[in-house]
Amino acid sequence: MMRLVPFAVALVAVALFTLPALAAEPLGPPGAPAAAFPKPDRPVAEIIAPLWALEGQRDRVDEVGQVARLMGIAPGQTVADIGAGSGYYTVRLAERVGPQGRILAEDVTPSYLADLERRVANLPNVTVVRGEPHDPRLPPASVDAAVLVHMYHEITQPFGLLHNLAAAMKPGGRVGIVDADAIPSRHGTPPALLRCELAAMGYRETGFSVLDGGVGYLAIFEAPAVAARPEPAAIRTCPDTATRAAPTRR
Repeated sequence: MMRLVPFAVALVAVALFTLPALAAEPLGPPGAPAAAFPKPDRPVAEIIAPLWALEGQRDRVDEVGQVARLMGIAPGQTVADIGAGSGYYTVRLAERVGPQGRILAEDVTPSYLADLERRVANLPNVTVVRGEPHDPRLPPASVDAAVLVHMYHEITQPFGLLHNLAAAMKPGGRVGIVDADAIPSRHGTPPALLRCELAAMGYRETGFSVLDGGVGYLAIFEAPAVAARPEPAAIRTCPDTATRAAPTRR
């Protein structure tokens, strides 16, 4: 029998210890595949960090409270935090929905998922979910409200994600998107472009607010019923006129 030398054994042990734990699993069945949808007619920003800004700064302007009030997030509801990242919204919404509510904290980045699981280990009403870039992999008809915070511009297949997310929403479910009014390559989404892409997927806008404290805007949409979703082949992309009109940086 071949024996590993002690040094090699140590290297293997270190490597296994440093790999992120992948305990998070998808909760729902696979939806429509990414290849079925057109690619967005705009740049997609690179994922550069699990958080948008320092948590203390965001707490000072009550960012989560603003969003929760505008979206009507209340005790007992099930809320999906899509692209949960560091869990800033996750832990605060978990308190808001209370012990009878549930937070589904979804992400696709293994290291973020591992850190998130550690952060919420003592929160029994939070479930960490491993999704895919085009599919959050959530249980069908299970979600009252979903939030996508400062990450819409990073979604490589927004049409696929919106199509598959709609299947997870309860009738009348609300989807809130927080983003900056900037072109996608500068980590934002112009509201007109956002409205066009959501409308193309059958989502109906029900509210729009500029949030206090310079944390961006909140656009709220009602998700379409599963039967009302457009067929992937019928989806028309939206022109990104803001990016085309923006001056080139030197």
